[in-house]
Amino acid sequence: MKKIAIMGSGNGSNFESIIKYFNDKNVEITCLSDVEKAFILERAEKLGIKKQFLPFEQNFEYFSQHKFDLVALAGYMRILPENVLNLSEFINLHPSLLPAFKGKDAISRAFLAGVKVSGITIHWAEKNVDEGKIIAQYPVIITNDMHFDEFEAEIHALEHKLYPIVIETILSDKVFDFKDLLKSSCSGGCGKCRE
Repeated sequence: MKKIAIMGSGNGSNFESIIKYFNDKNVEITCLSDVEKAFILERAEKLGIKKQFLPFEQNFEYFSQHKFDLVALAGYMRILPENVLNLSEFINLHPSLLPAFKGKDAISRAFLAGVKVSGITIHWAEKNVDEGKIIAQYPVIITNDMHFDEFEAEIHALEHKLYPIVIETILSDKVFDFKDLLKSSCSGGCGKCRE
């Protein structure tokens, strides 16, 4: 059985999409948050997932004693130091096409900058913010008549779809293939995915 930890500081919507994706798969998931009252911990409790409040200062001790096949950062708002990152494989989800719009508020900064394409990036976590090697990216086109709320919703929908697939491909030691994403979003009605 593969063991993964999901670290988040806030709402936990990506965490919930990961849990649902792995519901019938042989994976043990632990939810960790550096914020004691974070909603992600409430979600974990409702979903019956092992959870723990983990103060930032205790990360090194915790990951020295608990081994995971993968640690996925999902809205984790702290920068992990190198000595912690060396203890496991850490990946991060960022709501822009890196290297553009690193750091906080990437969705609104991309929208306000007037770019026509943004998207999401999943990358290996390193000590420098949003600079690790890119694992997968997927674009979102910003049309002239698109409102910010629509753009933000599209980014989040894509995160919820793509992040679990990438996590699974890493756990199974496969190379990520965009056909996997297309399959997961296909209803099968068009017949194209069977071509």
